[in-house]
Amino acid sequence: GMISNWTKIPAPLFSKVVIVLIDALRDDFVFGSKGKQFMPYTTQVVEKGTSYSFVAEAKPPTVTMPRIKALMTGSIPGFIDVVVNLNSPALLDDNLIWQAKAAGKRIIFYGDDTWVKLFPKHFVEYDGTTSFFVSDFTEVDDNVTRHLDRVLEREDWDILILHYLGLDHIGHISGPNSPLVGPKLREMDNILKKIHISLLSKEEASLPSLLVVCGDHGMSETGSHGGSSEGEVHTPLLFISSAFEKRSGPLTQPERVQQTDLASTLAVGLGLPISRNSVGNLILPVVAGKTMREQLRFVHLNGFQLSRLLQENTPAYEKDPGYEHFKIAEKSHGNWIKLYLEGNNSEILLNLGKKLLKQYLEALKTLSSSLSKQVAQYDMYSMMVGTAIIMEVLLLLLLSVPKALSKRAEFEVPLSPPLFSLLFYLMCLMLFAVHVIVCTSAESLCYFCSMSWLTAVGVMMLISALMCGILSAIVKIFENSRLPLKNPVVSSSSWSEIDVLILAGTIGHVLSLGASSFIEEEHQTWYFLINTLCLVLCQEICRNNFLLKECDLQHSTNVKQNYDSLGETSECKNIDIPAAGSSNLDKATSSSEFMEGSYKWISLATPWVILICCRLLRSLNQTGVQWAHRPDFGHWLTSSEHKPELSFLAAVSLLMIFFLVQRRCSLVSKIAMALGLLGVYSYRAAVGNVIFPWQHGGKDISKGITEARFVYVFVLGIVFTGTKDLLKSQVISADSSMKSTGLWEVYSGLVLLAALLFRPHNLPVLVFCLLIQTMMTKYIWRPLKFDAAQITIMHYWFGQAFFYFQGNSNGIATVDVSAGFVGLESYVEIPAIFLTAFATYAGPFLWAIHLLCYLSSEVSRNSAAVGHGCFCYALVRSIPVAVYVVLVTGLRYHLFIWSVFSPKLLYEGVHVFITAAICLLFTAMDQNHFHRAQD
Repeated sequence: GMISNWTKIPAPLFSKVVIVLIDALRDDFVFGSKGKQFMPYTTQVVEKGTSYSFVAEAKPPTVTMPRIKALMTGSIPGFIDVVVNLNSPALLDDNLIWQAKAAGKRIIFYGDDTWVKLFPKHFVEYDGTTSFFVSDFTEVDDNVTRHLDRVLEREDWDILILHYLGLDHIGHISGPNSPLVGPKLREMDNILKKIHISLLSKEEASLPSLLVVCGDHGMSETGSHGGSSEGEVHTPLLFISSAFEKRSGPLTQPERVQQTDLASTLAVGLGLPISRNSVGNLILPVVAGKTMREQLRFVHLNGFQLSRLLQENTPAYEKDPGYEHFKIAEKSHGNWIKLYLEGNNSEILLNLGKKLLKQYLEALKTLSSSLSKQVAQYDMYSMMVGTAIIMEVLLLLLLSVPKALSKRAEFEVPLSPPLFSLLFYLMCLMLFAVHVIVCTSAESLCYFCSMSWLTAVGVMMLISALMCGILSAIVKIFENSRLPLKNPVVSSSSWSEIDVLILAGTIGHVLSLGASSFIEEEHQTWYFLINTLCLVLCQEICRNNFLLKECDLQHSTNVKQNYDSLGETSECKNIDIPAAGSSNLDKATSSSEFMEGSYKWISLATPWVILICCRLLRSLNQTGVQWAHRPDFGHWLTSSEHKPELSFLAAVSLLMIFFLVQRRCSLVSKIAMALGLLGVYSYRAAVGNVIFPWQHGGKDISKGITEARFVYVFVLGIVFTGTKDLLKSQVISADSSMKSTGLWEVYSGLVLLAALLFRPHNLPVLVFCLLIQTMMTKYIWRPLKFDAAQITIMHYWFGQAFFYFQGNSNGIATVDVSAGFVGLESYVEIPAIFLTAFATYAGPFLWAIHLLCYLSSEVSRNSAAVGHGCFCYALVRSIPVAVYVVLVTGLRYHLFIWSVFSPKLLYEGVHVFITAAICLLFTAMDQNHFHRAQD
């Protein structure tokens, strides 16, 4: 008591620490019925052993790399770590591993190689396994366990970290209710038993050992993770040591703690400084066996570290309730120490200590809560630069609408004239000055400022050029508005119900993005829009088939097409019917044929059939957040007792896909498609999803690599055949039929790829996608002569709806990671990313490619149709993205920014890349574009 111990770190409480991290270990796998059934030893230790049990709550995003960061640093990682998770860079923040190495601790690691990437050169011995190859759930754990016996016999280590991935991979492949989960939990239980017994047998007399069992995240009811559902964020956290008192009495519900609390607790247990940016609290029961003075010392250290972090992040830190409570508790602590040093060891002193401990814990909780809210530091300058470019591009698109939807489909951004204007150079100088001021005065690291000056100058010039282009476009619009109208037909055009619905639906959807509940349940918005669209289409069909005269029929379907019909003289003539080679008599004949017979009744029934299809698809996969846990037809099909039913449905679906796709393919492509679809079924049978009719006993489950590669050969063959036809039509001869066949074969190849990547229960989604496209082409779009803009937006809406029909949502957890490893023996980054992205966005992508096929194949359309489609698709995608970027920037301090708004932003970003690829493909196929270029 004579010399102050203020600057000294307390001595370690444990000699050795073993951390067993079981990836995707949900709390109910240990504390629920599965734990009692498959983890008997762990359950016994939890109920009657020397242990403390907790439920650790993880913050979204619940993916591995951010969660390892949280466990080792005690801080809350940013959402961008979801992307960085694919290729983790070295962790530069202060963390437990670095502190342990600096203190001379010898650390051994086996398991997920994410640790090796995060903490390079920190381990005296390690063996990393690839975490992304989800098809492997046996070898990936055996590679960890094979080192265990040898390491446990040795004495040359202080910390042993084991990260098991098998359970996570089982979840991705077949979900939490898979029959594979039980044996894997039993395997983990035996490993924990082996470690615990070994630690007890080798314990030193002075200091005990500690075994920590935890999960980085849980898993949803579908087996994925990344979101914020209860199954994903709640993981077990067990501390097992002979230093703890043996449990007695009835078993109570485990206490709830934060995942970030582990870093602070282990730092105290190992006698290390608490990580600088940690927002976690000390888990007090772990140190409850120590004296009151030591316990108070531990919580004071934690409180001091949190208050210092608050000072660094908050200017008005003195007014923070947590800081005030901590200072009061610190003062009371000083008085308690005086009484203690006076030799007062009465019961009163102990009760005062308990009261003081409670004060400290309340202060820690409040401090941690304040820091968790303020820890997100936004790089506003970089965000504003990005937002400015996005909004400028959107404004240019909107200003270009009249010319882009004209007969020539012209879309030119006037960037060259502004480069020689005085305004351009003045804007550049002003932006350079702002950039210098911001970058020289910024206290925190700025991404845009860290770029090279050459890159920064290029971005400033782009912003200036876009702004000058916008001003130039506005001036031209004002000049044109003063000129007398050459074509009064255009100005007299009125809006149809379809146009009103498209405008109202687009605006309504964009406005809904400002509410977290609408983002969580966005699928409801798209389901409502396509249902309404079907009803409006039904009304349009009734009007055209039963209510209008023959002449009015063609005149009233779409007045917007007057842009392309200015040269026509007859009011009955439509832009989709060429002037050459077609007479009024032919049109009257074809029109009368349309009006007669059963064709009009099939046409009238089509919207209702589509509505029925959509209703069936809704019951296949529950998505969103509020009702995602409810059972659906997909869950029923994927249960092990319904494998025959799933097999039958998959077989019928594959047959339907063949019949719907093959009609426009060449003979070679038809054979390749048939063999490819047979290979799809063989692949699913090999991995154990479906069975063959002659299969009675249990078949050995494999990875299906040979079968999947067999399908890939046919996918590439069909796509190559289609590409060859496209190149011929574009380069050698302008043959529209060859171009149409080539596009359809490319589309067929992509359908075959989707069939391979989709889970078997999702194959009906692909069938209904093809069926709806076929019906709408034959009975709605062709007879009613909608213009390219309207058909484009209909394709876009259905593509968005099918994104959710697949079972996707705006949460990371619904991404089917296993699709990225179909046919791969090991993790290969680029193919895995491509396959995962394609499987996720198959709905929107297939509808976009079908749009290109349709617009290119309709010879009756004018040559600008593909250009119109490309522009409208880019515009309808750009509006919600640009508005959402502004909204999410304004809502960056919203309570649900990380769990709702950020995942949606990530989805929108990936979708923009896919849209860019689609628009490039449209531009390449736009024959009119080449003619304009030649002119």
